[in-house]
Amino acid sequence: MSAIDHALLEGYLVRTRWFGGKGRPFQVSRVRVLADLSAPERPSATVYLVTVAYSDEVGGTELYQVPLAGYDEIEDRIGHAYVGAIEVDGRQRHLYDAVHDRDAMALWLDAFIAAEPTGGADVDGLRFHRLPGGEPLDPELRPSPMTGEQSNSSVRFDETAMMKIFRKLSPGVNPDIEIHEELTRGHSEYIAELCGWVETTVDGEVIQLAMLQEFLRTATDGFELAMASVRTLLVDLEQEPDDSGGDFAGEAARLGEALAKVHALLRERFPAGRRGAETTAELARAMTERLDHALRVVPEIEPHAARLRATYSAVAALEGLDVQRVHGDLHLGQTLRTSRGWRLVDFEGEPGRPFAERALPDSPWRDVAGMLRSFDYAPGVVEMSLVGTGRIIDDDEWALRAERAAEWSSRARSHFINGYVGVIAGAASDDDTSTHETRTDDTSTDERRVLLTAYVADKAVYEVVYEKRNRPAWIGIPLAALARIDGE
Repeated sequence: MSAIDHALLEGYLVRTRWFGGKGRPFQVSRVRVLADLSAPERPSATVYLVTVAYSDEVGGTELYQVPLAGYDEIEDRIGHAYVGAIEVDGRQRHLYDAVHDRDAMALWLDAFIAAEPTGGADVDGLRFHRLPGGEPLDPELRPSPMTGEQSNSSVRFDETAMMKIFRKLSPGVNPDIEIHEELTRGHSEYIAELCGWVETTVDGEVIQLAMLQEFLRTATDGFELAMASVRTLLVDLEQEPDDSGGDFAGEAARLGEALAKVHALLRERFPAGRRGAETTAELARAMTERLDHALRVVPEIEPHAARLRATYSAVAALEGLDVQRVHGDLHLGQTLRTSRGWRLVDFEGEPGRPFAERALPDSPWRDVAGMLRSFDYAPGVVEMSLVGTGRIIDDDEWALRAERAAEWSSRARSHFINGYVGVIAGAASDDDTSTHETRTDDTSTDERRVLLTAYVADKAVYEVVYEKRNRPAWIGIPLAALARIDGE
């Protein structure tokens, strides 16, 4: 396909959900073609690598993947995905986001099928990989885009497979693919199995573009499930949480057990060990730096700053830290409840950090803390949904709603922790030969409390900055959490 106008792409990027630079001054500085895909009876599709340069005080550049389908005529069926028109050989060519075009996405399906006999296929410079032992894909599967993604885009192939297309790209191995491959080879029952992935080479470096996974037919988003539970609880404010149909304690316990078992398999499949006091000192320093940055963005944190610094100082005083590969960005929105139990998804790690940093071993308590914060968000979002509905609620009812919501959150957090700790304690008692270097189960109660408190605080500080920039009306949720942090 011919060169594409940079302004055309700039206008499209700001209309998408997955572009991370909205609200910042930017321009498209470079556009490269990674591949031109085509096949009989299919539209052509061009995969562009778009470089975005920012001109604010932060500056820097980012890479984005933009696959576009081209047509000679307007395609009303995908009008919502229209990007614009370019001139090719003296005639107009109409461009659409290929993710929303089932005919274009069939080109990716064709390539994955071509990779099945040998485990790999090269299609115009894109390398399609398949894991051995997977079920063959039916070429008649119908692609359709999935809604709800933020930083990536997903396409479902009927009820068989799902392809996640990474939008913001970085050179190197994507942790989402790397971890899913190891957990799939380790036969974990708590993930969607990895079927394959797509990658290419740019300037001598591997860039991974997409991954193909098992489609979970009966899956329900964990955060949506939690909010539904809260809403059920608040229908009858006179009932205790454990007497209502809105209690989430059992689900939280099962989710804690699932996370513990995923952590255990990650310790088996990746390097893990015990680090010394220099690691805890560095962890405390990084947390303090994030707090200092947040204070410049959100002055409302200042009343809590001294207690937060004391919390991080307690981390620096620890003699060591057990580390391993972790999820890195865990919350209820990264979980799915299926008819066969909980599944963890999206192992990319914290957005915005280089892959090399996301792959570094970390404390598993970071993942636990992320989930605890999510149990705070679910009732907070439900409560905020009442604002602006026009319903008049007196002070007594608000107070009772807040009390019930706090009880829901407390029970969910407690049962999640108990489920998690119960698994790792049971594993320790079953394996008396385990060494200190490969286990987190011998973490002392005091050390666990210090780490968990600090990770929860660190996550809440991150949330305050995020909400200030993106959803100011929600900032009260993490601010309230910071007020509860005990730095003693």
